[in-house]
Amino acid sequence: MTALVDDPRQADRRVRVWFGEHVIAEYTAEPATAIQYQAAMTRRFASLRVTIEPVTVAVDKDAANS
Repeated sequence: MTALVDDPRQADRRVRVWFGEHVIAEYTAEPATAIQYQAAMTRRFASLRVTIEPVTVAVDKDAANS
């Protein structure tokens, strides 16, 4: 079984620039850098949606038991 979980050791953030339902740019970095990138993309693409979210990690629960 595979599940998506927030890994507390993983503090990275994912920034995405959206054109409608399509991602046209994606960047992953530590929080301070990701916030700077989000601000730059928001200025550059003022009419587009720019999101920032924690990176999630896929974990295979069966692999954790081995």
